[in-house]
Amino acid sequence: MLGHIESYDERCQTGVVKHEGKFYEFHIDQWTSAEPPKEGDDVDFDHEHGEITEIGPVGAYLVDSQPVKSHIVAALLGIVFGAIGLHRIYLGFWGLGITQILVTYLTGGFGVVWGFIEGVLIFTGHISKDAKGRHLK
Repeated sequence: MLGHIESYDERCQTGVVKHEGKFYEFHIDQWTSAEPPKEGDDVDFDHEHGEITEIGPVGAYLVDSQPVKSHIVAALLGIVFGAIGLHRIYLGFWGLGITQILVTYLTGGFGVVWGFIEGVLIFTGHISKDAKGRHLK
């Protein structure tokens, strides 16, 4: 089944997965990936009688730290559409993308500079990770 990690406590090495409004607990012993689980990750899990037997990451974004997003695409989005934060939304930083839209609107368009500078920083490698912490291609 597919679910979403709602919480994970590194100290206790336990977490909670949500699937269709139901919650399932898991322990790190059931985790199948070398990368530790993170809150917000999508997961594939098996369960018997309401208890998780095996759990691991799922989806293109969660394949053991492999880059998924292109730095060229992100840089071009920043340079061309930085005023509306498309580069940040592309990288998974929804909050920053929406903030850039608001700043551009509230400053009468001067927020375009913020996005343009970030586009250049992405292109030069100074911003090199997506919202999940994976390096860009």
